[in-house]
Amino acid sequence: MKHKSLSGEDVLRLLSSSPVPLTKREMVQAFNLKGEEQRMILKVALRDLEKAGKIAKLPGQAYAIPDALPEIGIVTVIEIDVDGDVLAEPVEWDFEEKGAPPRIEIQPGGKGHPALEEGDRALVRFSRIDKDLYQASVIRPVDSESGRVLGLVVRHKAGYLLHPTDRRAKTDFDIPENALGNAKEGDLAIGEIQPGRGLQRKKVRIREVIGQQTDPKAISLIALHEAGLRIPFPEKVVRETDGMIVPPLGAREDLRGYPLVTIDGPDARDFDDAVYATRDGDGFHLIVAIADVAFYVRPGTALDDEAYRRGNSTYFPDRVVPMLPEALSNDLCSLRPHEDRACLAAHMWIDRNGNMNRHKFVRGLMKSRARLIYEQVQAAQDGLTDEITGPLMNDVICPLYDAYKILLEAREKRGALDLDIPERKILLNDKGEMIGVKPRARLESHKLIEEFMILANVAAAQALEAKRAPCVYRVHDRPSPEKLDNVREFIESFGLSLPKGQVTQPRQINDLLKKADTLEYGHLVHEMLLRAQMQAHYSPENLGHFGLALQRYAHFTSPIRRYADLLVHRSMIRAWGLGDGAMSDEETVQLEEMSDHISQTERISAEAERNAVDRFAAAYLSTKTGAIFSGRISGVTRFGLFVKLEESGADGLVPIRSLPQDYYIHDERQHALIGRSNGLVYRLGASVQVALMEAEPLTGSMIFEIMGKGADIPGLTLNLPPQQPGRGPRGRPRRDGKTGPGKGRISGKKGPRDGKKGRKR
Repeated sequence: MKHKSLSGEDVLRLLSSSPVPLTKREMVQAFNLKGEEQRMILKVALRDLEKAGKIAKLPGQAYAIPDALPEIGIVTVIEIDVDGDVLAEPVEWDFEEKGAPPRIEIQPGGKGHPALEEGDRALVRFSRIDKDLYQASVIRPVDSESGRVLGLVVRHKAGYLLHPTDRRAKTDFDIPENALGNAKEGDLAIGEIQPGRGLQRKKVRIREVIGQQTDPKAISLIALHEAGLRIPFPEKVVRETDGMIVPPLGAREDLRGYPLVTIDGPDARDFDDAVYATRDGDGFHLIVAIADVAFYVRPGTALDDEAYRRGNSTYFPDRVVPMLPEALSNDLCSLRPHEDRACLAAHMWIDRNGNMNRHKFVRGLMKSRARLIYEQVQAAQDGLTDEITGPLMNDVICPLYDAYKILLEAREKRGALDLDIPERKILLNDKGEMIGVKPRARLESHKLIEEFMILANVAAAQALEAKRAPCVYRVHDRPSPEKLDNVREFIESFGLSLPKGQVTQPRQINDLLKKADTLEYGHLVHEMLLRAQMQAHYSPENLGHFGLALQRYAHFTSPIRRYADLLVHRSMIRAWGLGDGAMSDEETVQLEEMSDHISQTERISAEAERNAVDRFAAAYLSTKTGAIFSGRISGVTRFGLFVKLEESGADGLVPIRSLPQDYYIHDERQHALIGRSNGLVYRLGASVQVALMEAEPLTGSMIFEIMGKGADIPGLTLNLPPQQPGRGPRGRPRRDGKTGPGKGRISGKKGPRDGKKGRKR
């Protein structure tokens, strides 16, 4: 090419044909330009083209034709078509100004398409095919929820807004008219945040409508979308369950002759554990049979990938988001009565003191004798049998209770924690609306199953250690010395003490709890000790289980709903040569990473479940604004109090501004807000009467106001910080030279200060 003939059209053709944006240096090389004069021709051409709007200068000093994509960017998968092509859109794209983006096809990797689903995001490298078509190769997946917001579509005079459901969100988002999609006012929708400049309110493009605000079913949908959970399984996952059947007996142990039974709640749909007990000398032979999920869910399959991604099942008041598809969770892996089912079973032999003398794990085929519920079994034990439990009393139910009593005595002897943690169950009507709440029963039948499961979990950990096999332990570390010091300081006012200068054992905490139970405010000691506990989690390293007072403990009994249990099953199969479905070599070296992941999914699910309950409660109470409720102070902060209502268990905030006018000191050691002048005390655990001022179902937040004057606990001493004469709070000098807070120094309702508006703290 003669360089003096270089024109803007040449530059346009080069940029149009290039799969990626080009820098000036790259264009110099492409045109083989020599000398400063030739470079100046290119520079002028680029300037004229940019000024005319025919090309655009991108970050990194690269040039491209207008609306071209950068070399690297983030995309959202919008569709997987019938041919399996993965189609995407750029995250940073101004739909209002530019209209529809070009088509982006995700290139298959070396092993086919990367594991992306609709809604997933990925960092990609773009390659331009023509003006409206790009190929993109995945560099790595990124958080699919990043840059998205769930909210309520609200109409106002200038258009539409998206009002976030997250109570922590501080702003609304504008929805441009061409970004509204099929959403309408009152819809709950997911918006994708669009790039913006300056201080203007950010814009979103509606990606998905999940329901109407007035639909009770939308409450749990909000919680699961916020947590990044999804209900439907990808088609390829469901497809893998097609044709699965119960395996023949083969080399399995035939357990169908044992009268195994399942005992669950009345609304349970998956029955993954069955139990049996019979006398053996002065002890018992126990069997805990668990659904053989590892037979169906093999490492490296789409089914396994999805189960690992979910980590566990999540339970909302009106629905379950299962870890496994229904074909497994409610059918093949559910130990339904009178049907053959594959299982992994623990034979355990205990003596009269509850010591486990030996155990054996087998892969078996079982047939449940009956599907029982807790209340039904407890009634039978108490003498009220029915047509199902009557014939089972002598051979099944009575031996179970006899073995349970031995296990319970052993539990008490080793000193497992006995914290009182009341649970409540939300009651729903046929429309899915909350109509009330009731305490969850804590029957002996519940404890029976709990003790059998704990024993099987201990046996699983022991069996893996015996073979030096990998194990995912359920670990619960002892409370930190700092947290125990806080407990010691607090309980001294009750006349209670916790030994200092030694390693605290669970038995010592139980002794303290028993003494607290004799006091009027003993529940507060339970609360403080509960808050001092460390969070249990999964780890390939055995740290023991402080709460259960056990040296080793693993989750083995619920592989339908917990991936940790599935990993334990796989390791057991591999270690003891129990057939197909064993832990893979890759899993053995990735166990720490996998343990961290399933610990995280467990926390995400727990938070989603709490958020859903908060929203159900707020919806239930939203028609009761102004009503008075009894409650207890469940949290004390510098900005107010949290109160838990006694009847419903709902939580709400009492803002500090609503307390009687005064300067309030937040005493962290005594967990109290203390009025400097009026002497009012609001302390953790105190009983209060509150008025409901506001209940917001969208966010699950509630605002209360304290009725009455203060909420102290009799018998507890207060130690206010010393105050210097002539000084106000925090040593500030007063204008009148007197002690006490200065006029208008308030934390509460507004008051005068030299004719000006009072300050709030």
